[in-house]
Amino acid sequence: MSTLLRPPRRAVHATSSSALLTAAFARPTARARLVPAHRPAHPRAHASSSAATPPPARPRRYARRTAFILLGLGLAYEADRQFNASAIGRNLRTLWTCLVIALDYKLNFKPEKAHEIPALQERVAERVYNLLTSNGGLYIKIGQAIGNNAALLPKPLQEKFASLFDDAPQVPYAVVDAVFRAEFGRPPAGPDGVFEVFEERAAASASIAQVHRAKLKTPAEDGSEQWVAVKIQKPDVSRQVEWDLAAFRAVMWVYENYLFDLPVYFVVDFITDHLRRELDFSLEAANAQRTASFIADSPTLAGRVYIPRVFPELSTSRVLVAEWIDGVRLSDRRAIARLMGDSPGPDSTPAVAGTNSPDSNAAPARTSEADRFPRLRGGTEWVMRTMVELFSAQIFDWGWVHCDPHPGNIIIRPRPDSGSGSVREPQFVLLDHGLYVRLSPSFQAQYARLWKGLLTLDYAVVRGVASEWGIGMPDLFASATLMRPVRFAQQGAEGLPDFERMDEYERGVAMKARLKGFLTDTDKMPKELVFIGRNMRIVQGNNQSFGSPVNRIRITGEWAARSLLRAHARDVALSPVRRLRELVSHALFRAVMFTSDVLFWIARARQWFWRRFGSGRVHGGEGFEDELERTMRNFAKANFGVDIPQNVFEG
Repeated sequence: MSTLLRPPRRAVHATSSSALLTAAFARPTARARLVPAHRPAHPRAHASSSAATPPPARPRRYARRTAFILLGLGLAYEADRQFNASAIGRNLRTLWTCLVIALDYKLNFKPEKAHEIPALQERVAERVYNLLTSNGGLYIKIGQAIGNNAALLPKPLQEKFASLFDDAPQVPYAVVDAVFRAEFGRPPAGPDGVFEVFEERAAASASIAQVHRAKLKTPAEDGSEQWVAVKIQKPDVSRQVEWDLAAFRAVMWVYENYLFDLPVYFVVDFITDHLRRELDFSLEAANAQRTASFIADSPTLAGRVYIPRVFPELSTSRVLVAEWIDGVRLSDRRAIARLMGDSPGPDSTPAVAGTNSPDSNAAPARTSEADRFPRLRGGTEWVMRTMVELFSAQIFDWGWVHCDPHPGNIIIRPRPDSGSGSVREPQFVLLDHGLYVRLSPSFQAQYARLWKGLLTLDYAVVRGVASEWGIGMPDLFASATLMRPVRFAQQGAEGLPDFERMDEYERGVAMKARLKGFLTDTDKMPKELVFIGRNMRIVQGNNQSFGSPVNRIRITGEWAARSLLRAHARDVALSPVRRLRELVSHALFRAVMFTSDVLFWIARARQWFWRRFGSGRVHGGEGFEDELERTMRNFAKANFGVDIPQNVFEG
């Protein structure tokens, strides 16, 4: 019986041989390739083998992989945050934001979606602003540089950049202590410290540095205490700077070459180089000393302008020590007006009977920063005249230009050597010497010729300088330089796009074409114009914010003309005929300046009248700069189709 139940041995071998031959000559299938040669023939045997070693469940396998990936990302994020100041994370955020913006434009900036373009611009403005504020540090500096040149950007971007302030939380004192120990090998204060007293709470904190007040261990020559401002670079900045600048460079290159076809990359090297220099505080100390020497040699500015003394022996690339200045910042306009005698009384609520009673609900008197100082002579006119003359001297005389003259970097104080009366002489103090640009003598001469040609409406001169600098459309160039509309008769208005009849898409395309026509050869364009234009716009904004007390255009033009006269006097090769021609040109220039002064004083008289007696007229109380801004807004609307918000040029 057992013999009958056992299968014949030969039959088994025959079956195996047959199976092997079939497998060899039959067409293989995916299922057949996955079956191993020693797979048991009996289905039940195979089932029992599979049940003995089941494969891991697929969800469990995916969960394990996800956990490993998340753990790796978490470790990378923490390592980047702890040891690299989140530089990689910031770059990824930058690249992602710029990619989203680019895709949004590519998908939605189309003729058939013209009505959706304002919403597109709102989204872009929000993303750019969130990127700059989230990353902070050098991104704030870059955003401010763009903001000061944002007049031709879409209105949502202009408004966002206008709200971008360079303030940030201060780093803890422990971080400051670590910086001092790394730079000096000792703490900020204490028996073996750098200073006798060091205030742990920062007096001010910005995106890349913060300032503390400290007292030196050695007294001044007259025996008085020496209080100083200690500027400390935040440690993360030095680790982030190269990553940030590399991201900036990459984004500008991609935007120019692949996305928007606009000439933006040509200034990247110049801007990044100067931003790097701004982060070296030893260079800032040298800049301050050089500017102080220029002022000391200037017969018109010595004494009126002051640069705080720096202490190079206590300064490094990350720590700057300079004299502490007590005064009123130009950004506090109400206090400046009071300090300079332009405000009739204290900045406080009127005294009312019973205000000292405990039951009184009257608002307490508001004191002004100016109340700590005696009144100063000259009014806000003195302040703005000094400011315009200082920066005109830098451009046309010294060739050494401070590129960040915003109101927070300027302090007005009583001049120390002006006595001790109730009314004293003022002094203009310039701070923050990290960002300067050098101008070559040839550029200075060209820029002076340009200004003189602009004011005398000499189209040939303006066109010649514009051609040398690779700039087309001389009328637009002239308007951007003077910050007032200029239209040359030789050019006329032919070919000007009719932006009023265009939709948003057509307006954007036309504006892009105008900008490309303006920058015809970026290799020729002096990169210094980027920072000089920023300087001039901030100066104009400061003058406007105080009601246009001085004729900025005339003062700047006179410095340009004097620069040319000095150059001609030094040029021994100049022929007598050429000298006579230059004298005639200068006489014409003086006549134009007289006309400019007449228009300025008419505007001042009209401003005084409407402010004193009141009127329902919208523009009745405008200052000279307000009128120029209003006409510039109309000019930008007609030439580029953009709406520039009111007060866009304010400092």
